[in-house]
Amino acid sequence: MNFEFSPKVIELRKRLAEFMDAQVYPNERAYFDEINSGERYAPLKLIEDLKTKARAEGLWNLFLPEISGLTNLEYASLAETMGRVFWSSEVFNCSAPDTGNMEVLWKYGSDAQKEKWLAPLLNGEIRSCFSMTEPDVASSDATNIRASIKRDGDFYVINGRKWWSTGGGDARCKISIVMGKTDENAPKHLQQSMILVPMNAEGVKVERLANVFGYDDAPNGHAEISYANVRVPKENLILGEGRGFEIAQGRLGPGRVHHCMRLIGMAERSLELMCARAKTRVAFGRALSEMGTVRADIANSRMEIEQARLLVLKAASMMDTVGNKAARNEIAMIKAVVPRMTQRVVDRAIQVHGGAGVCEDFPLAYFWAAARMLRIADGPDEVHLETVAKNELKKNA
Repeated sequence: MNFEFSPKVIELRKRLAEFMDAQVYPNERAYFDEINSGERYAPLKLIEDLKTKARAEGLWNLFLPEISGLTNLEYASLAETMGRVFWSSEVFNCSAPDTGNMEVLWKYGSDAQKEKWLAPLLNGEIRSCFSMTEPDVASSDATNIRASIKRDGDFYVINGRKWWSTGGGDARCKISIVMGKTDENAPKHLQQSMILVPMNAEGVKVERLANVFGYDDAPNGHAEISYANVRVPKENLILGEGRGFEIAQGRLGPGRVHHCMRLIGMAERSLELMCARAKTRVAFGRALSEMGTVRADIANSRMEIEQARLLVLKAASMMDTVGNKAARNEIAMIKAVVPRMTQRVVDRAIQVHGGAGVCEDFPLAYFWAAARMLRIADGPDEVHLETVAKNELKKNA
């Protein structure tokens, strides 16, 4: 399998890295300073300024092939670079959940839906959230979802409670894509639909913003949202009744490659920090880098990162060449492999940093929390392992 990149992509990757060096890394501390200085869920001037600069550089909407001209494989290497600073993908309008929601609207939205919601999302003028999982059911099995979307004349009425609607706390979040049941009597994978719900619609209420291992992820936030008799025009339904699972499958493939490559970036940076720390800290008369256990951690981290990256690139390449359905097994593998690998590498880096590794002086604690969270947010490991096992058993029937 050939993972060589064209001169165009190599140049784009270079420009992205230079932008990160000049604009993003120097502002890591300023990002948190601005969040902590005022309303935590208000737009950040720093981010808006950097977005303007990135757009002027042509580093904008790189995730969407129809705009950027990049394949999944080509974009993967750029996503790794963005992942080195967890908030940087928003600077390039390449952050979740907006990327997935924009993909949904691009692929499945009507002309009116694209004009009203996709255009401002592509311009970085608004943000969005995705309301799928629910607190009262095991949402790893999406057929459990209970929220209702019922037709009433020229409207649909939405009732239900969702949580982990990432971005729902952001003052810029103007639209939510809600998944719910339109027909409980249809075959189980045809019961669900997706619909666009404005966040200012009557009956929409952000009940709370949940923390992840103590991080509130401001200014985006992870919202628990109640939808109580929310009425929206029938034109807000995406694609048609019963098409929710179809849309979800189209949404989840590329987005998970994006997540995995950003995690590779986190792991790479963690390894770099580990090496730098090991070379400069002395304990018991020796630099940490001279100790066998630390050297083993460094070596194992490098090997695991390389293995995981190759698997992700293979999955991305297959999505480009044979399609998401044929690449389903590889997508399931990277969802299980990459977050766990990142957790291990970050954990080793934290150990080498000691007390500094668990506080805000380094990004390691947040990296660990993000990797651990994605072992659930991208579907639990067990679901992905089941997919891989079923495929292996089928091949060897």
